[in-house]
Amino acid sequence: MQLKKIIVALLLSGLSVPVMAQLDKTATEAFLKRIVKDRAAAFTFEYLAADSGKDVFEIESKAGKVVLRGNNGVSIASALNYYLKNYCNSSFTWNGTNLQLPAKLPAVTEKVHHATPYKYRYYINYCTFNYSMCWWNWERWQQEIDWMAMNGINMPLALTGEEAIWQEVYKEMGFTDAELDKFFSGPAYFSWLWMGNIDAWGGPLPKHWKDSHKALQQKILAAERNMGMMPVLPAFTGHVPPAFKDKFPAETVKKTNWDAGFPDVYILDPSSPMFDKIGKRFIEVQTKAFGTDHFYSADTFNENVPPSNDSSFLDAMSKKVFASMASADPKAVWVMQGWMFHYNASYWHPTQISALLKAVPDDHMIVLDLYSESHPVWYSTNAYYGKPWIWNMLHNFGGNTGMWGGMDSVAHNPAAALHSPASGKMAGIGLTPEGIEQNPALYHLMLDNVWRDQPLNVDDWLKTYAGQRYNTHNELIDQAWQILYHTIYSGGPTEGAPESIIVARPTLDIAADRVKTKLNYDPAKLIPAWDLFVKAIPQVKPTAGFRYDLVDLTRQVLGNYASPLQQKIATAYQQKDLKAFQQYSKQFLALLDDMDTLLGTQEGFLLGKWVSDARANGITEAERNLYEFNAKDLVTLWGDKESPLHEYSNRQWNGLIKGFYKPRWAQFFKVLDAGLQNGKPADLAAFEAQVKAFEWKWVNSHDKYAALPKGDAVKTVLRLYEKYRKMI
Repeated sequence: MQLKKIIVALLLSGLSVPVMAQLDKTATEAFLKRIVKDRAAAFTFEYLAADSGKDVFEIESKAGKVVLRGNNGVSIASALNYYLKNYCNSSFTWNGTNLQLPAKLPAVTEKVHHATPYKYRYYINYCTFNYSMCWWNWERWQQEIDWMAMNGINMPLALTGEEAIWQEVYKEMGFTDAELDKFFSGPAYFSWLWMGNIDAWGGPLPKHWKDSHKALQQKILAAERNMGMMPVLPAFTGHVPPAFKDKFPAETVKKTNWDAGFPDVYILDPSSPMFDKIGKRFIEVQTKAFGTDHFYSADTFNENVPPSNDSSFLDAMSKKVFASMASADPKAVWVMQGWMFHYNASYWHPTQISALLKAVPDDHMIVLDLYSESHPVWYSTNAYYGKPWIWNMLHNFGGNTGMWGGMDSVAHNPAAALHSPASGKMAGIGLTPEGIEQNPALYHLMLDNVWRDQPLNVDDWLKTYAGQRYNTHNELIDQAWQILYHTIYSGGPTEGAPESIIVARPTLDIAADRVKTKLNYDPAKLIPAWDLFVKAIPQVKPTAGFRYDLVDLTRQVLGNYASPLQQKIATAYQQKDLKAFQQYSKQFLALLDDMDTLLGTQEGFLLGKWVSDARANGITEAERNLYEFNAKDLVTLWGDKESPLHEYSNRQWNGLIKGFYKPRWAQFFKVLDAGLQNGKPADLAAFEAQVKAFEWKWVNSHDKYAALPKGDAVKTVLRLYEKYRKMI
């Protein structure tokens, strides 16, 4: 704060501000050391004024060093990333880093200068905090913040530790711990608690979690702000604990339901005098604990149908939500997810959308067009009726692992929207996936829009990307990526990746319950990409990125193969061919074993790592067991034994295949086999009860799964290629 006062005084006096005064020198130096380690001394950084209010960076060689210039830490980090990618053939992704620094750093012979056309570069969906981030410790968060900065992100959603703030607010109001235990969910389900969908599931939430994650959030926010980011914090949406209706009977509380197998939740009516008081107090307590950058996220009706479609109700609700922010922070800007306008399109007509948005001043609201790459809402709402808005790529649903995406859309459409006369106050771009750490190429293609205002050429981009990721330019790999581009990355109408039949609750049908198995491409056309990757193995040094992509592609091909194999099983059963049934079912179970072994070679595909990270958050055995239940339940049942959301967050993971999916299929085949041998139809109703009992027992069990990778990825792929290529 004292530094800021000095800067202001210097500006008012007409004197120039010292070069490093507008950069956090300590944070930037620490960042450089984390990324390039002992080579940090080869780089230096300088302040560069913003370009018409937009972030900017420069790179040049000077006095034997690489000079990185920018107007904040994000710009400096982006400059470093640009240099490492384009001069050192390096790559930093979630799924494999390739850092190649020669003894003498390549010189920048001509100064590089880039300014972003986007004021805001947003990142993170509510769901990301649970489908990917919920067990992260500080070290993992530091890595992600560095990755954000290197990719130009300056507006991250920051929800960690919110439950500690609500604990303080509601305890002030007289709620007991027992009453709040019926409100706070378990850690894997916070996103849906925060969005007003559920209460309590996966709890009760231990005190240690609230305290430790409040402290974690303070570290996260400090690191983000030190790099020049503007975190988006939560605000009050009206969602209150179930006990609220009894504790304050004079207040008007409305029921609403997510329609996903969970009990009703309660929304405080905007006409209630307490609405403003609670919202204001929450912001006050939160600001005291976490500070503020004046951006607040609130989604009152996320996937819930409002109790009234009257425009006056929506107008009042919107005004109240905003007033509860502004009464505590007059500079408040409401950052609203536009997801509901797509998800509940039958409710949200122009009258309703307009009423909700126009109740708030234009300069105090930003709308996130959450699913722009597939279902842009901005185009049908007159660019959100004059509100600033952000173009986002959602892409992933549930943290599923399938390879999928629309490269053409993310390469061309952000720039097209930016230059469209119909795009109104488009103010940024961003990433809003439900889950991360998958499909790295698609995400980095999208992020390469940050510092440009023209479309990307995917053909050229893929060659560059492959060279940076694998530290070599290889013709076979380039051909393989062209196939990937025109098959799995050709997009399609599905919401998220098609998944393999192996993750579905066992069935003879090709269209599985809760799992989308229909591919948007011909799987036979993908196989030559596998051939090319395998053929390139002797020519390519196996960087971490190459090993990951080799395993991921093999997983995809084998997962695709499971569907025709399952249909052979179904045909054999229907034709009462016991020998063929036993042959194909044996092959199917062997395929699951092989996929499990393959995925065990990569840390990013380990159930054991997910569970181990969850348990590491506990300080008692009861806490560790609760977090393990949360971790396993989320990626399987997503609720109780009868959950209609089962398999929503399915993962093709080592441990999960062998410990959960394979036993289900083995039980299924046993029931069908007995029916064939007895000459009687299998009792599938009895099997359904049996498999549900197995699933519930499994999510409550404590079986051990490998938390570290095992085996050689390349050798495993070669073995499986030899075994399966001719079969497929």
